[in-house]
Amino acid sequence: MSICRLLISCPDAHGLVAKVSQFIFEQGGNIKEAHHHLDDDNKLFFMRIEIDSMTLNCSIDEFQKNFQKVAKTYQMSWRLSDASYQKRILIMGSKATHCVADLMHRDHEQELDGKIIGVLSNHNHLSKIAKWYEVPSVHIPVNQETKDDDLAKISNEIEKFNPDVIVLARYMQIIPEELCDKYREKIINIHHSFLPSFIGADPYQKASDRGVKLIGATCHYVTSNLDEGPIIEQDVIRVDHADSREDMKKMGQDVEKITLAKGLQYHLQDRVIVFNNKTIVFN
Repeated sequence: MSICRLLISCPDAHGLVAKVSQFIFEQGGNIKEAHHHLDDDNKLFFMRIEIDSMTLNCSIDEFQKNFQKVAKTYQMSWRLSDASYQKRILIMGSKATHCVADLMHRDHEQELDGKIIGVLSNHNHLSKIAKWYEVPSVHIPVNQETKDDDLAKISNEIEKFNPDVIVLARYMQIIPEELCDKYREKIINIHHSFLPSFIGADPYQKASDRGVKLIGATCHYVTSNLDEGPIIEQDVIRVDHADSREDMKKMGQDVEKITLAKGLQYHLQDRVIVFNNKTIVFN
């Protein structure tokens, strides 16, 4: 079976679900999965449909050309993707290995709807993991004295990898604005905090100091506004007064791994639509 995914966002209008479904029926398409959501406050409609493309009575190109007429009528922003295409994943990391190792193993076990094509790091801690999983790795240090040149090297290296999505697996550097713009909604970060609480560095110490009872992790798209990008996935775990900062860090790392993997998988499966600074996630 070959699946294509149709994602739609548009102003709300009467009969949108029926209109789209009827169109797919007329092209011979069999709907395998469908989700939709109405944002009442903004009067916006969002929809995700999986279609068995083997049942279509036309080519994919013809399907897109014909659907363009419907899209124009209802002022739709839309895209059609081939689910069989394995999106190219570039991991960017630093010293922490837990998220990188977890994603590498999931890729090795073919649990991701994509393929890790490389690891780019500002420290050399990840080279052994990448080598074990037979994934190319590049080490480019970032020094304060040569930061502009180093960032230019990183940008060139990213271009060589030609990724569909970049995963910041605890990459402890600020991404330049031009890269954020170039890869808009294609850079995914895991933040070791339940944003917007405890942004910035060392959230576990801040959480311990405040005596919080829940710690968590946030997977979000990267924007030029630090730690303020659209949130894809979040999770929490309960702690108490007996847990030290190190205890929280160990528990938090488990949450980080799961949250990042879920958020990445939602992106790989085209389950995320972004509008303004929030997401619709059809999970």
